[in-house]
Amino acid sequence: MGNEKGLTGVLVTGGGGFVGSALVRRLVGSGYRVTSFSRGDYPDLRKLGVTVIRGDLKNRLEVLKAAEGQSIVIHAGALAGFWGTAGAYEKTNVQGTNHIIEACLKNKVDKLIYTSTASTVFGGKSIVNGRQDLGYPERPLSHYCRTKALAERSVLNANGGSLRTISLRPHIVTGPGDNHIIPRLIGRAEKGRLRIIGNGSNFIDTVFIDNLVDAHILAIRALDGNPGCRGKAYFITNGEPVNLWDFVNLILEGTGLPPVTKRIPYRVALPLSSILSGVYKLIPSLGEPLLTPFLVRELAQSHWFDPGPARRDLGYSPSISTQEGLEILVRHLKRARTTDF
Repeated sequence: MGNEKGLTGVLVTGGGGFVGSALVRRLVGSGYRVTSFSRGDYPDLRKLGVTVIRGDLKNRLEVLKAAEGQSIVIHAGALAGFWGTAGAYEKTNVQGTNHIIEACLKNKVDKLIYTSTASTVFGGKSIVNGRQDLGYPERPLSHYCRTKALAERSVLNANGGSLRTISLRPHIVTGPGDNHIIPRLIGRAEKGRLRIIGNGSNFIDTVFIDNLVDAHILAIRALDGNPGCRGKAYFITNGEPVNLWDFVNLILEGTGLPPVTKRIPYRVALPLSSILSGVYKLIPSLGEPLLTPFLVRELAQSHWFDPGPARRDLGYSPSISTQEGLEILVRHLKRARTTDF
């Protein structure tokens, strides 16, 4: 079904990842002709009729080739995380995105949807009900935040003429298939290395994976039907801010782990993270530090956003509540832990 002639072609970068694979599956089910562009091979996607192209965003020619014959590009591929060199993040997130934009223009792609992040506007201070017009911080806290913001700016500036663009800013995507945030928290909890940073009163936003996929589908339609959304960025969340540490403990308790109760004062954690980061930069073989200044601020500050503009302009409305998503996630994690043992 996914490769029938005449169907609208959609290229999904990062199609084998957590967000990308969920997008690919929904698009196939919605009748699109889907191509995945990732560094790895994904036989499960091939079984769905998806054209799987192995390539690298840093390779301009590979990106240009992948965009041939496509009408829509969803750019979900990126180098994520909070640790690594500036050059690595710039090559994948900034140069890679510029390759995508060039490929869209040369191949006459109609629509470009960029999967950004709410972290593009996080400068280290609490954000409460952050508005759509929040600016980028003068001093980004990580190479990831900085390069995602630069890439987003390029995508939005590319809007015009035959190419219509939009950026979606999810915040803490949860659900089955997450191989980044929740598994890291659980891994640290299992080793007794998880601590509450600060007073534990900070609230954060999350978005369940199905809701984020909904937002992408709605963005495709809105780029046709609502000219006012073009060239803009939208926060995509469940719209239900939760206490970060209550949320973490519900996950831990649901998977049979004890809740995190030990604390590190913010005034201790922040300088400690700077020292650790300095040591790990000097000795790269050590890997990733347990704490970085960015991570400390993320875990200690509130950061939640107003999804109202997405509701108004895209018709976005979360179909799965935070509580429902948490229950789905916990069931999945329980099954995974049982399988592991």
